[in-house]
Amino acid sequence: MIPPQEASARRREIEDKLKQEEETLSFIRDSLEKSDQLTKNMVSILSSFESRLMKLENSIIPVHKQTENLQRLQENVEKTLSCLDHVISYYHVASDTEKIIKEGPTGRLEEYLGSMAKIQKAVEYFQDNSPDSPELNKVKLLFERGKESLESEFRSLMTRHSKVVSPVLILDLISGDEDLEVQEDVALEHLPESVLQDVVRISLWLVEYGRNQDFMNVYYQIRSSQLDRSIKGLKEHFRKSSSSSGVPYSPAIPNKRKDTPTKKPIKRPGTIRKAQNLLKQYSQHGLDGKKGGSNLIPLEGRDDMLDVETDAYIHCVSAFVKLAQSEYQLLTDIIPEHHQKKTFDSLIQDALDGLMLEGENIVSAARKAIIRHDFSTVLTVFPILRHLKQTKPEFDQVLQGTAASTKNKLPGLITSMETIGAKALEDFADNIKNDPDKEYNMPKDGTVHELTSNAILFLQQLLDFQETAGAMLASQETSSSATSYSSEFSKRLLSTYICKVLGNLQLNLLSKSKVYEDPALSAIFLHNNYNYILKSLEKSELIQLVAVTQKTAERSYREHIEQQIQTYQRSWLKVTDYISEKNLPVFQPGVKLRDKERQMIKERFKGFNDGLEELCKIQKAWAIPDTEQRDKIRQAQKNIVKETYGVFLHRYGSVPFTKNPEKYIKYRVEQVGDMIDRLFDTSA
Repeated sequence: MIPPQEASARRREIEDKLKQEEETLSFIRDSLEKSDQLTKNMVSILSSFESRLMKLENSIIPVHKQTENLQRLQENVEKTLSCLDHVISYYHVASDTEKIIKEGPTGRLEEYLGSMAKIQKAVEYFQDNSPDSPELNKVKLLFERGKESLESEFRSLMTRHSKVVSPVLILDLISGDEDLEVQEDVALEHLPESVLQDVVRISLWLVEYGRNQDFMNVYYQIRSSQLDRSIKGLKEHFRKSSSSSGVPYSPAIPNKRKDTPTKKPIKRPGTIRKAQNLLKQYSQHGLDGKKGGSNLIPLEGRDDMLDVETDAYIHCVSAFVKLAQSEYQLLTDIIPEHHQKKTFDSLIQDALDGLMLEGENIVSAARKAIIRHDFSTVLTVFPILRHLKQTKPEFDQVLQGTAASTKNKLPGLITSMETIGAKALEDFADNIKNDPDKEYNMPKDGTVHELTSNAILFLQQLLDFQETAGAMLASQETSSSATSYSSEFSKRLLSTYICKVLGNLQLNLLSKSKVYEDPALSAIFLHNNYNYILKSLEKSELIQLVAVTQKTAERSYREHIEQQIQTYQRSWLKVTDYISEKNLPVFQPGVKLRDKERQMIKERFKGFNDGLEELCKIQKAWAIPDTEQRDKIRQAQKNIVKETYGVFLHRYGSVPFTKNPEKYIKYRVEQVGDMIDRLFDTSA
């Protein structure tokens, strides 16, 4: 049981807490009442604000919508006014631009194209919006007039500013490729830069807006004419140069330039001149004297003409390639890409056809020359063919994209030249074999025959064109290997051909030598011709070419030459036989000779004297052009005769076989030698 004091204290404590709780509860109640009152007031305020806001919204929104509509109406009005101004401007385009269009684009291309753009837009507007309006017809007519003016301006600019390329510039352009030391590029300015820009702008406009391709025809016609005239100008330049130098000129192919004011002279192709120089050298060193050159054909005048024609055509071919390349570069700036190849094809046709026609004329002339057996003229084909083959890669590159007929022109000409060249080689070999033995055409002095000199000249001229000639021969081969022949194959073919010509020549010379009644003169004739052939082979590269298929050719010719010398020496047997020891009387010194013995000695002296005089008289008119061979043959014969005559004279010169010894002993040994030294010398 709790004590009373504690219970009383506990009760007071509880009563105090209860009192505090009541106070707290009373405070909370008062606070809630205040909060409710504030809430009621706030709700009342918000309700009042909402009411006012709704009233304001109901008043502002209609005003806003009305304002927005007004703004939209204002914008529409402004757009309408702008469209009206724009539309109205189309109606004024004709009057605004008519004067500019009428005056033309010359000197004011930018302004003119701006006016044409306005007219184009007006045409498009009226076509879309008012196709029946008279304004459409008006701007259409104005547009067509403007387009015609632009076409006319294009033609005018191209005509006035397209200049023929000068021959000097063309030759410098060619020489820049031929001389590696020339580092500078020769630039061709077909049109001034400002004019080119105008032409390009007109071209772009005509393609994009004018829907017109006629200007491309105008372009290629004008540029084609300039290209053709440039090449013809080069020909005229050659013609004047050849005329001033006195060299004959062929209208088909002009002359090499003599005094062209270019930086470096053009390198001339290998032609017949090299062979002529070789023959001149041989004439100076091996055919000196008044004999020996008597039957050589004087070809220099004709060969100069051939050189002129050949050089000129080769230069024109190179000029075409360079000018065509330059034309294509110009064309790419002016003509739309998908029309460039076709336009270029048309542009080059006249100049290309001219070159091909001249080439075919050369082939035709060569064909006629073959019929006349004028094979020196046929050689014109060789340097031209070589140059065409060398230039073909550039040709193919330039003609890339052109029509097949255009691309095939050069290969066709090359084939024609190869065919006619092979025909010339074949006919030349046959002509050497079948040249008739005409007595009146034989050299009276036994010197080199015209056939020999011409044959060697022809073969030496082939040295400059070994690959070309070999390819000609290979092109006629029917074997499968000929379709892809190598340089070694063509070289062997050429070597075989040269050996064939030399063999035919040798057989013909043997036949011709039989025309001479005197075997000694026949031997001299064969000796001279064989020696001429051998020396000519040795002085050129022909001997190396012959050796490709015939290793012993040089030795064979030396044997033939020695054989003819021995044949010639037998002609002196009828002289030396008189004084040889056989059948001569044997006598004892101091014993008187019998009449028969004296008569025999007289006959020996007389026979020797008469034979010596006769042979010296006859053989003095014969010719051995080669100084070395002439001296060798004289010396050998002189040694034989002097030795035999010396022995005879020593033995019988002091024998009393006659009362008039001077009648029979007419010559001393030295005099006999002097007489033989004058053989083969008409000046003696």
